[in-house]
Amino acid sequence: MEDLLREYLPILIFLGIAVALGIVLILAAVVLAVRNPDPEKVSAYECGFNAFDDARMKFDSRFYLVAILFIIFDLEIAFLFPWAVAFGDLNLVGFWSMMVFLAVLTIGFAYEWKKGALEWE
Repeated sequence: MEDLLREYLPILIFLGIAVALGIVLILAAVVLAVRNPDPEKVSAYECGFNAFDDARMKFDSRFYLVAILFIIFDLEIAFLFPWAVAFGDLNLVGFWSMMVFLAVLTIGFAYEWKKGALEWE
């Protein structure tokens, strides 16, 4: 049991240093930050122009479609990196399962493209 705990000691030291460094950096920012707010600095930022309507107005659904596209391609990259690293050790099942995954994503991208989700007016 003692050997097992000794193996985890570097991880605990690393976590302790990371937490301590995070706390030190946050406190340093609070203590050393220049506080000189003006109306322009503290105003709400909305794509470079002032708000002209209620915050509860309807959004165009294309905003959500673009967000979904981002998530799809973000997940694709998250799965592609480990697959590419382990590519030399994979068998045919690993290769073809990734090809099916990429095909499904490509079909989804083509569907959104065909439906005009990427067209902006």
